[in-house]
Amino acid sequence: MAVRRRGFTLIELLVVIAIIGVLIALLLPAVQAAREAARRAQCSNNLKQLGLAVHNYIDQNKVLPMQAMNPAGEVESWGWSYGWPLAILPQMEQQTVFNAFNFSIGMFGNAAGYTIQQGNTTVEFLQMGYLLCPSDGIKRRPADPRGATSYVGNYGGPGSIARWTGTIVPNSFATCADCSNLGPFGTEGILDGTSNTALFSERLLGLNGDPPVPIGSINQKRAIYAATIGSVLNDTPANVLAFVQNCKNLPVGATKVRSNGNGLYWMAAYPYHIAVNAYLHVGTPNTNSCHNPLDASWLTFVGALGSAPPSSNHPGGVNIALADGSVKFVKDTVNLQAWWALGSRSLGEPLSADSY
Repeated sequence: MAVRRRGFTLIELLVVIAIIGVLIALLLPAVQAAREAARRAQCSNNLKQLGLAVHNYIDQNKVLPMQAMNPAGEVESWGWSYGWPLAILPQMEQQTVFNAFNFSIGMFGNAAGYTIQQGNTTVEFLQMGYLLCPSDGIKRRPADPRGATSYVGNYGGPGSIARWTGTIVPNSFATCADCSNLGPFGTEGILDGTSNTALFSERLLGLNGDPPVPIGSINQKRAIYAATIGSVLNDTPANVLAFVQNCKNLPVGATKVRSNGNGLYWMAAYPYHIAVNAYLHVGTPNTNSCHNPLDASWLTFVGALGSAPPSSNHPGGVNIALADGSVKFVKDTVNLQAWWALGSRSLGEPLSADSY
């Protein structure tokens, strides 16, 4: 007698598929959260290594690295010079890469005129893995094939409070009316305390090709916009606040000034081009980057009076490396005055760890 084998009915099969689908839907967010936690940990570790490298740089050179080592090399490179990531290569165990860079031909090697020579492409086209945050997710570098940086140095707080009081500062190429207490290169020390002063943070990279990015776009945090309200150096904090609010609340559809500037080059810098390798403690984390209308019109990379906050794809905030070598996660909701105080290094503002 033949034995009948009972299989799944169509309804049973559909129920099983539905159950599997529900389980996947429940598990997927947890898997994604775990992967983001791992990426955030790696990003934090990158900042930690950069902070330690700066301490080694200080031990050897008795000075903090500068945002732009201008005017060194700028004659051959339209004002561009060498950025802080290039300066600390030896402290990041990249002495071979440092030795491969030819400082005699300037940043972009156009010493013979305005025709770019390719003498430094070995280094310029190299992407340093520790300078990219794994959470960024960008598919193409802003100035591809040149290397980019997700990590940017603290350039200071609002101009009306004190200009260039951050830990990563330009040299005396840039004039500054209220910097007499900073010394010739802004290196008098971190008088506010290293645990109360930011050193590095992270920012989402700009977009290759400088495409349009209207307010409301998924790439809004990667672009630079033009504010309509500005504040000037030595103006009142109230006017700085008005500028910050105006930048934060740009109308839907407002178009960018530049969308490829953030992290454009890891090896190059220009004193007034903040977005390339530095950031400002003006607007709070993950708010808009804005050009100040009272700054020079050509500062499309954000000038010293603008707002170039850090940004990330981490939910709720950004990683900040403090000058003592520690790394903290600062929320987007950080108090604005605490954020300004964290950006300065010699103004004596009271600041406790629970402020951020």
